[in-house]
Amino acid sequence: MSSTTTARNAAVPAGRSHYDCVVIGGGHNGLVCAAYLARKGRSVCVLEAAGEVGGAAVTREFAPGFSVSACAHLLHSMSAQVCRELQLERHGLQWAATRMPTAALSEEGTALTLTGDTARALHESACSATDAAAYPAYAARLVRFARALSPVLESVPPRLGTDSWQDRRALLRLGWQIRRLGRSDMRELLRIGGMSVYDLLKDNFTSPLLQGALAFDAVLGTNLGPRSPGSVFTLLYRLATVAGAGADQYGGVLSQPVGGLGRLSQALAGAAEAAGAQVRKSAPVERILVRHDRAVGVTLSSGEDIEAEAIISNVDPKSTFLRLLGIEHLDAGFVRRIAHLRTQGLAAKLHLALDELPKFRGLPPEALSGRVLLAPSLDYLERAYNHSKYREVSASPALEITVPTVNDPGLAPQGCHVLSAVVQYAPYTLDKGWEGERRVFTERLIDLLDSCAPGLRRSVRAAQLLAPPDLEREFRITGGHWHHTDLALDQSFMVRPVPGAAQYRTPLEGLYLCGAGCHPGGGVMGAAGRNAAQQVLARVA
Repeated sequence: MSSTTTARNAAVPAGRSHYDCVVIGGGHNGLVCAAYLARKGRSVCVLEAAGEVGGAAVTREFAPGFSVSACAHLLHSMSAQVCRELQLERHGLQWAATRMPTAALSEEGTALTLTGDTARALHESACSATDAAAYPAYAARLVRFARALSPVLESVPPRLGTDSWQDRRALLRLGWQIRRLGRSDMRELLRIGGMSVYDLLKDNFTSPLLQGALAFDAVLGTNLGPRSPGSVFTLLYRLATVAGAGADQYGGVLSQPVGGLGRLSQALAGAAEAAGAQVRKSAPVERILVRHDRAVGVTLSSGEDIEAEAIISNVDPKSTFLRLLGIEHLDAGFVRRIAHLRTQGLAAKLHLALDELPKFRGLPPEALSGRVLLAPSLDYLERAYNHSKYREVSASPALEITVPTVNDPGLAPQGCHVLSAVVQYAPYTLDKGWEGERRVFTERLIDLLDSCAPGLRRSVRAAQLLAPPDLEREFRITGGHWHHTDLALDQSFMVRPVPGAAQYRTPLEGLYLCGAGCHPGGGVMGAAGRNAAQQVLARVA
């Protein structure tokens, strides 16, 4: 950081009423955006409604002595560039585990592990020798596709139908990234991009357990089943974010920070404050102020007004435009597009406080240092998804299971453990309502886990289930969707969240977006915050 930047930021008094930039929401993207703006000498204030920064990337105690990453629980896509440029390790970020393996469980107790470019059956029936031999070539090809797409995630998407050379150059760069794959890979990428992951995996493998494990990452956090068209796209998206995080192998860089995801958010806040930004907690924004068709500031719930040259919202698009701004400041067509965004989450989070380490059938204890998937086949995943179409919770859900205390014992009392699982599928809206279904579904999940890890039920000291409505309430995300809006072909890249707001700028002068509802999407990545900062810096002197 230059001496000029330091001097300018040092002059910013705490509690001032005017800044160059105000960031609404202290989630990870908001903190990243603030850090980059402050590093360039802009006076910045981050306004976080909660009593802690991080948004959905926080660590919380859910039972006496037991703490867990409350929503996001693993890092797989945090931009290596962001980590390096913001020097997060200097601000307290430490790693409990990196390059964590993935283990997949079958209903019969067989298992396989996926590490780098190797699929290794822990039981002879888990994966055929033919599939194990075919897996490296499949993984290598998808990694090549991911590397070609990864640069797109860390740049501002171009607009379509303009005469701007900048937009044309961005489109040409995207075309070149795909063309340089070579004729064979380019044709294959174009062929599979809109396919269902069911068809892709049926084309390549015959082992149900391997198929289910590979399909899980295509549907995790989405409103898609493995047979849904476009589910290959969501798989490629995830792999591209992994490539952006510095992975050189399929399976990526699954990592766990010491102290949970909250420590990452604290490091980001530390980087922003070290650059000169002010981070205010327990400061909910009530309204975006508009004057002469321009966003000029915000009003807090306390009644305090803060003015700024640029307002950058890390809040989801529906909340930003329909609640904080108000439709009276927007074109009717734009409001309609925002209102029609698909924002209802389909994933829940289960936390268990355990008296002892669970013992999963077919898995050695060391496998619990990584993640464990319960998605034993493509048909299992599709059946789990089917219930959500009828506003029901799944009879047999798919699970991404972690036991974070294996790598970080400080999250629980001595000898005890925490189990944290993402539950797919758990729709936002249920015919019977979540109040009536919560206990029944929680018991179903514990029964399911106990069938995989006999004896787990009797070691459960406390359980917490965060359904999408809980995620909405706890983290102020419309629909409880961690991507803010569905990640799908029609809500991605140049049309994310909607045309007219796809380059972090909005139709209202002075108002910008930087959250997961923007390109490139959700996940603890930081790319949206960094990209948004570039747009603001180009316009705020």
